[in-house]
Amino acid sequence: MKIISIITAMVVIFALYVLVFERDSFDKLASGNSIKSVVEARLEQQNTNAETETSDQEVTQQIDNVSELVSVVVYASSSQTLGSYVILRGETEAARFVEVRSETFGQVVSEPLRKGSFVKKNDILCKLDEGTRKTALADAAAKLEEAKALIPQTEAKLDEANSRLEEAKINFNAATKLSQGGYASETRVASAEAAMRSAEAGVATATAGFESTRARIQSAEAGVAAAEKEIERLIIKAPFEGTLESDTAEIGSLLQPGALCGTIIQLNPIKLVGFLPETELSRVKLGAPVKAKLTSGHEIDGNVTFLSRSADTTTRTFRVEVNVPNDQLEIRDGQTVEIAIGSDGKKAHLLPQSALTLNDDGILGIRLIDEQNTTRFAAVNLEQDSKEGVWVSGLDDNVDVIVIGQEFVREGVKVSVTYKDVSL
Repeated sequence: MKIISIITAMVVIFALYVLVFERDSFDKLASGNSIKSVVEARLEQQNTNAETETSDQEVTQQIDNVSELVSVVVYASSSQTLGSYVILRGETEAARFVEVRSETFGQVVSEPLRKGSFVKKNDILCKLDEGTRKTALADAAAKLEEAKALIPQTEAKLDEANSRLEEAKINFNAATKLSQGGYASETRVASAEAAMRSAEAGVATATAGFESTRARIQSAEAGVAAAEKEIERLIIKAPFEGTLESDTAEIGSLLQPGALCGTIIQLNPIKLVGFLPETELSRVKLGAPVKAKLTSGHEIDGNVTFLSRSADTTTRTFRVEVNVPNDQLEIRDGQTVEIAIGSDGKKAHLLPQSALTLNDDGILGIRLIDEQNTTRFAAVNLEQDSKEGVWVSGLDDNVDVIVIGQEFVREGVKVSVTYKDVSL
């Protein structure tokens, strides 16, 4: 009984297996197909299923491998020429600043000009009372005419003395010859010689008189020039075009030599003055382009016009001057200014600040990828900071920089790369 039950159970299980798992084969047998063809079809299906399972396993393994790579965002950067600048803090300085002072004494008779007034070259700032200066000029002119009037008289005396000298020489020569022939006495010869010496003295006296007259003329001319200069000094003029920084002397005030008439300042062009440390001296040249910015935000351009060859004894810095136009007189004397002096450019990359990182030794740099998408660290030099990003040097002309995810990878690790144009 037990054997029959076991056999019955096995038959039922087989029938259920055939009906459930081999239903397609059973249907083919029921349709009249041979057992051999059904078995071959079944074996082919099993082979196909095995290949499918193998392919699925390979795909799954590849997916697992990819999922193990760290994903990073890479920016393909190309080097650019960076205009390097030497930054100085300085101030504006007037091109000219002069205190106009009196050269003579006198009372001011002109109305004062108020500070802030614009004056041109040779405009009258102060006018002094002439007093007796015109009288002194007339006296000097009269002395000059008197001295000139003596010229004919002294010339006539000189001509007369020369004529007497010629006559005396002739008489002396004649007396000497007669004396040699025995026709004249020694007394006559001596008398003729004395007359000649007297004539020579007369010529010397006449010449001295003539020279004295010339000296009197020169003295009189100097007196006239001094009187004219004294009158000229009564009018104090602006030495150059500019703006009055103070009121001119008030009418009625008495000015002595050296007293202040007014102060003039010239602001066009205006100078930007800074002091260059000796460590930066080799980077700045005469004529170098300059960009400057005032505290008000006003930006101006110019060129280096002066670079001192002597250092300040206290600070060991060198004075630098930049002349810039100031047609509207918007820039004033003494304003604080930031001066950026252009120097020789260099190759650099503009990168986002977030791309910077440190290696295990604390060296500043960035992480790159090579052609095999393998990471490596590259040290950089920070050149300039700007609102667009940071300028760094020390890299090749073209590099692939990791800008997102660089903190999650080490050097020599293969990564999953996504290229992106980063907005700096």
